[in-house]
Amino acid sequence: MSARVLIADDQALLRAGFRKLLETAPGIEVVGEAGDGREAVDEARRLRPTVVLMDIRMPRLDGIEATRRLTSSDGDAIRVLILTTFGLDDYVYDALRAGASGFLLKDAPPEELLAAIEIVARGDALIAPAVTRSVIEEFVRRSPAPSPPAPLLDELTAREREVLELLARGLSNAEIAERLVIGHSTVKTHVNRLLTKLGLRDRAQAVVFAYESGFVQRGTPA
Repeated sequence: MSARVLIADDQALLRAGFRKLLETAPGIEVVGEAGDGREAVDEARRLRPTVVLMDIRMPRLDGIEATRRLTSSDGDAIRVLILTTFGLDDYVYDALRAGASGFLLKDAPPEELLAAIEIVARGDALIAPAVTRSVIEEFVRRSPAPSPPAPLLDELTAREREVLELLARGLSNAEIAERLVIGHSTVKTHVNRLLTKLGLRDRAQAVVFAYESGFVQRGTPA
């Protein structure tokens, strides 16, 4: 698939390094760069990239607020992949709440960065199963008290509710398929339908929704 990428980082050397890597990858076009959060928002709205590689700590406007502005107005068209040096900390959870579709450490191997862009570009969320459970555990611990269940939940079938709960627990599609004894393609269909019914962009939003609505209770094992 083809992905148009905007690189947003306040360090010129890092932007140059990311550009050099991405320009050698088939199916990826670097459409621009930004040196701060405000420029990232402006350039993203002007250039309409598929994915914004967004640093968190930038001048004028940080990456989290830039993400929030982009996903609130252009969420269906522009997806944000957060780049961080900080690992699983406050920034990650704030980024999820702001609407980011995934996050990746800046020192991740090149092949992981390329795979992450492909995942986010095709409309999936990058909450890799290897780290999802840790992210969710800490995310839930820091979450505010759950709101009353959203009326939209009533639109889900019993199977879609099962899939949403397992998705929110951090299970991959393959693990959900095994747990429910259904095919992998069937899981994908259920995920796509429940996202559409709930008006959610991707799995990352589904995780946030499931916990903040109280649909999934804290501390319940997967």
